[in-house]
Amino acid sequence: MATEPPPTTNISPTQAHAFATSILTHSGVPADRAHTIADCLVLADLRGVDTHGLNRLPGYIARIQHGVLAPNPPLPLTQKTPVMALLDANHTFGFVAGALAIDHGVRMAETFGVGIVGVRNSGHYGMAASYLLRAMEKGYAAFAFTNASRAMPAWGAREPLLGTSPFAVGLPGGEKGGFVLDMSPSVVARGKIRKAARRGERIPEGWALDAEGRDTNDPVEALKGVVLPIGGPKGSGLAMMMDIFGGLLTGSSFGGDVNDQYKTLDKRQGVGHWFMVFRPEVFLDSKEEYLERMDTLLERVRSSEKAAGVTQIFTPGEIEDAKMKVQREGGIPFTGNEIESLHELAKTVGSDARLLN
Repeated sequence: MATEPPPTTNISPTQAHAFATSILTHSGVPADRAHTIADCLVLADLRGVDTHGLNRLPGYIARIQHGVLAPNPPLPLTQKTPVMALLDANHTFGFVAGALAIDHGVRMAETFGVGIVGVRNSGHYGMAASYLLRAMEKGYAAFAFTNASRAMPAWGAREPLLGTSPFAVGLPGGEKGGFVLDMSPSVVARGKIRKAARRGERIPEGWALDAEGRDTNDPVEALKGVVLPIGGPKGSGLAMMMDIFGGLLTGSSFGGDVNDQYKTLDKRQGVGHWFMVFRPEVFLDSKEEYLERMDTLLERVRSSEKAAGVTQIFTPGEIEDAKMKVQREGGIPFTGNEIESLHELAKTVGSDARLLN
């Protein structure tokens, strides 16, 4: 029997942003970096990716308090070639490192058409689409790769080794919108399993195995086991690719050495990221031609003859864009337990901020 979802209260994105910023600044994060982190968290909630939104704050603050997540370290950037740079995140928030990296990629792409930035010694960077959209707003296309802690077995194995590291690519569009593909190589992101556990909900079978290698619909047991790769060896291969680009190439942790931010509060994560920003119209005669071609592709996909039972065909990022428009006006839904937990966090760090006045 399906579990009824708990009732929710809608919180304005402005209130959510102010709340997150207050929590972070009261935890030693400078205001400019706190705003960047809050931007990413609220954007995830607005787009319906609430597994990477404000409810992640308690975990981040716990890591600051344990001294393994640095709130305000220097972030040295080394220019390796005219179009390739390396950023040392010094074990701070992946949001901050990712934003700096994508912005530097844009600056290189302005001059050379492309810019690649590797990031080492970072932390969890949340929703990968945050960085794609940051580049797309300026008219650039981007890839955003990251590795992650052990959660998924290599195909044919039973022990977790690979991360649920998202593959993400975004390209700006014209009147029909852009293309934003942000996907985990696993059947489901672990954040959705944590969300179900937090809300007391069951998960579908086929998402994960428990510690004994058995299919389970209990999110608590699933978190003790492994999530499964999409398409078997295909998902496993994608996860390896993310580990190569994010960790191996950047000099960050890889091959199962990235620490789990929830299980190892006494250890730094060592996450690595890899970003490529480029001007999408370079091979064409004009930017207008590029935008027209993107509009044509998106329209052809959306207007394809529908299969039985399908009412609408969506392109990657379209559902999230629509949800964001709705929730910017109507607010972001939070359960009572989630609001209470976040208010308790505020008290812990000495902030009087509240999601509900």
